[in-house]
Amino acid sequence: MTDYLQPSRRRFLLQAGGGCGAIALSSLLHSDRSAKGGVADNPLAPRQTHFAPRARRVIWLFMHGGPSHVDLLDPKPELVRLHGTPLPDSFGSVMTRRNVARNPLLGPIRPFRPRGESGLEISDFLPHTAKHADKLCVLRSCHGDSVNHPQSVYQMNTGSILMGKPSLGSWSAYGLGTENGNMPAFVVLPDPGNGVKGGPPAWGSGFLPATFQGTTMRAGKNPILHLNPQPEVTSDRQHKAFSLIRYLNHQHAQQRDFDEELLARVNSYELAFRMQTTAPEVVAISQESAATHKMYGIGGKDTDEFGRRCLLARRMVERGVRFVQLYSGDTGGWDAHKDVTTNHDLYCRRTDLPVAGLLQDLCERGLLDDTLVIWGGEFGRMPMSEQGKGRDHNPWGYSVWFAGAGVKGGFAYGATDPVGLRAVEKPVHIHDLHATILHMLGINHEELTYFHNGRDERLTDVAGKVVHEILA
Repeated sequence: MTDYLQPSRRRFLLQAGGGCGAIALSSLLHSDRSAKGGVADNPLAPRQTHFAPRARRVIWLFMHGGPSHVDLLDPKPELVRLHGTPLPDSFGSVMTRRNVARNPLLGPIRPFRPRGESGLEISDFLPHTAKHADKLCVLRSCHGDSVNHPQSVYQMNTGSILMGKPSLGSWSAYGLGTENGNMPAFVVLPDPGNGVKGGPPAWGSGFLPATFQGTTMRAGKNPILHLNPQPEVTSDRQHKAFSLIRYLNHQHAQQRDFDEELLARVNSYELAFRMQTTAPEVVAISQESAATHKMYGIGGKDTDEFGRRCLLARRMVERGVRFVQLYSGDTGGWDAHKDVTTNHDLYCRRTDLPVAGLLQDLCERGLLDDTLVIWGGEFGRMPMSEQGKGRDHNPWGYSVWFAGAGVKGGFAYGATDPVGLRAVEKPVHIHDLHATILHMLGINHEELTYFHNGRDERLTDVAGKVVHEILA
């Protein structure tokens, strides 16, 4: 006799001792599961928010490697004045003062200028994004807890420097579901290079059911590898096979008390089946006009690849995908240790025009009103030089910008110290950043929990406060 037909202690007590109470409890649990869009029904069904949301969806532009805030978004006249001199003791510490004679302060590589009607200062590194300054809310006082890439990538994505926790996109999918049942709630568009430091756990679901992990996609005829059936498998044959497998899966799951990990696997296969007809149309950017392609820099030598992914992100959120994350930069990326000029010239050329095109396109289509666009990396860069022309990692103070979904445009929040080393005015920890993003999605970060290993876990752990001052 197979193991699953053997009477377990739990099943024996349920059948012999539970009686009508067990039947009633089973009915209540099923109703509760259905109301919540549980994994036994449709885990990605749209769910009620805690309060009226400002944002229905998120596009996160992740600049992997650590873009330099003091060269892009955080103007520091004092850093210009002190260029070439050691870091003053008043700004230093045992860690940051070491080798200061060898690593003097390095002034901004490109000048900052007031932009738009707001006068928000943005570097000449980002001339196209700067045209949208009045849409941007720059948080200049962000800070995290690790100086290393993998841990910082994990923390920016999951709230923890440790691998294995659910990402912000996964929490959003778990809390909100999707607006398109034929597409994942959380999609990741990785850089075509050789991955990010820390790898796929950055967009993993951790202890949440696997249904909520990020689904990686790419442009072209095969948005997800191995998704399409073999040519000899007809649509009718596939539908019949799918119906049989669905029935057998339900029977199999029923005999195992609808185990959530098992059902997450089943749901992922069912979603893959539905995506076979939906995903190819979503990624068909050839349907867009020549003017739209030009807006994103598609066809340009440096901008084509990132432009295609930015346009793909717009097409996805337009079709109901809840959370889209784009990565710029592979394992090296924006990590300008040797030469900020060479590194940031390259990555700004690749991304600046596509990002500006994305903001313009979302605005023209009325999507920016309820789409939150986020731009930033896992940390910033030091004000001191490294190897003469580069900068080291700086998790103690850096910049991230928001746009859309009712944030204050043309606005800078918080500040680092006069040389850009540490967040000193209205500091925004990563937990605060996450709490604010969830708040904009209509979610109370303290109430979005998942019971795991004996406690109710949440994205922000036991911290996090919403930065209400950036909301219009």
